[in-house]
Amino acid sequence: MTKQAIIVIGASSGIAKAFIKQQSQRYPDAQIITVSRQGDAPAPEVDVHYRCDYSSAGIADIAEKMRAGDYTVPSITVFNGIVHNDEIGMPEKRLEDINLEYSRSLFDTNTLLPMQWLQALLPLMKSKQPCIFTALSARVGSISDNRLGGWYSYRASKAALNMMFKSAAVELARRAKNVKLLLFHPGTTDTQLSEPFQANVPEDKLFSPEFVAQQLSDIQSQLTPDGSASYLDWQGQSISW
Repeated sequence: MTKQAIIVIGASSGIAKAFIKQQSQRYPDAQIITVSRQGDAPAPEVDVHYRCDYSSAGIADIAEKMRAGDYTVPSITVFNGIVHNDEIGMPEKRLEDINLEYSRSLFDTNTLLPMQWLQALLPLMKSKQPCIFTALSARVGSISDNRLGGWYSYRASKAALNMMFKSAAVELARRAKNVKLLLFHPGTTDTQLSEPFQANVPEDKLFSPEFVAQQLSDIQSQLTPDGSASYLDWQGQSISW
């Protein structure tokens, strides 16, 4: 018997854990399948967990296992993302701060990793079941909205992801009409990712992971495949490309 599965990738993040709980409550009959670098399942609601090093071979292996599971998949959500860490550095404030190692790290995680999963899991999505494929973008990835400058690599990595989703949507409108692509801007969320940048964020603009997970779940439930990619903020409002 075909099982319904909700797939969550990058499942050890704060938003992802809250999202898993939200999804399990909304869809109690669906299996929750997660992927992360950690060996243990990130939440008690998880039914199947895969550990992945996010290499091309690792992604291909997990995708093959998922395809063998005979699932119908209403949603795949990729939470992987990086802004900073102690090894690669912090967002650039000036041209002199640009460092190629830092830039490559951001592009690998923020841009190319979601596309690798979209590529690997496309066979699983090509069915009559509508499927929402979501990746985390950011408002600072909007080229037309950039009035402050700085953050060169992070902005560029998200803008590149946006362009890749736009291109993929054109292709999938022909090849997999049941698939909807969503780029989601969660706002500033109280997680380790945003911790160094929270000082100047108004209290009412610093969101909990639980709030963001609820907003994302609401947005996903309202979307239908339409042959295009949507670039939406946590309120469900469109962001200019």
